[in-house]
Amino acid sequence: MQQRTLGRQGLVTSAIGYGTMGLTMAYGPGDEQEGIAAIRRAFDLGVTFFDTAELYGLGTGSNETLVGKAVKGFRDEVVIATKFGFDLTGGFTGALNSRPDNIRKVADNSLRYLGVDHIDVLYQHRVDPDVPIEDVAGTVKELIDAGKVTYFGLSEAGPQTIRKAHAVQPVSVLQTEYSLFERDVEQLFPVLRELGIGFVAYSPLGRGFITGTAKPAGSYDSTDMRNRDARWQPGNFEKNLKAVEQLTELAATRNATVSQLALAWILAQGEDIVPIPGTRSPQRVEENTTAADLVLTDDDLQAIAQILPTGGFGARYAERALPTWV
Repeated sequence: MQQRTLGRQGLVTSAIGYGTMGLTMAYGPGDEQEGIAAIRRAFDLGVTFFDTAELYGLGTGSNETLVGKAVKGFRDEVVIATKFGFDLTGGFTGALNSRPDNIRKVADNSLRYLGVDHIDVLYQHRVDPDVPIEDVAGTVKELIDAGKVTYFGLSEAGPQTIRKAHAVQPVSVLQTEYSLFERDVEQLFPVLRELGIGFVAYSPLGRGFITGTAKPAGSYDSTDMRNRDARWQPGNFEKNLKAVEQLTELAATRNATVSQLALAWILAQGEDIVPIPGTRSPQRVEENTTAADLVLTDDDLQAIAQILPTGGFGARYAERALPTWV
């Protein structure tokens, strides 16, 4: 698979990565062996960028442990990214904690759960308004200087935060939701390119809607976030479904699936962008990775813009959970 450079500090990854959140949370019950098989199949197909987080194990380390088991035989050939920033002492409540002592604790836990001697990319998962970003960046810098971390990343951060952090410790990557359905982050691309920061797109398939398999809210396991997602609710669901049907027809003219079209669209937005689709299925892994070979024409991009000129229908989060970019 083609490689892409993210940031100016030397981070190089496969053009398409793999997000592991759905292996242990948000999309119903998962199976560890199934997840390990999907990760290993991704590596076989050229994926070298694997994304996990403390949050995905809800403080138990289950997601990072799964990732560590999966990549054990080829750890030195891949980039592993993980994240800190939530207070999970009493389970997940949405409370944030990016205090320096917690960053250090989470980093040490992640090293242990992953079974590695260093973390390639360490992200702040969400900006903590109670902790100056300079303190966060300074703590990650200490971890980099100690050899525990190689690259610093931010997630769902705004321009002022990015600039302040970057002045203390160069930021290699910003990770934020981005897909044909979700375009708001495009407003940050000029800042990222000015500072030489790469971009990682999570939920690049619209949380699975842009795969041709979406079902209405209420059709999923009770623990599945899509039951509560506005894009799956009546009114929005039908509009989004129609858009995906149109995209599917367009993809067929290129002998591609709608998922491949959506991932190729993200790759076409810049050489400094890497999407990290997640799936539990080795077959879906094969489908997603093949998107790296699909080059869209100007006519393709224009046709996509006519179908979804500004994104999907419905907000990506409930108002109370929507990250504020500062």
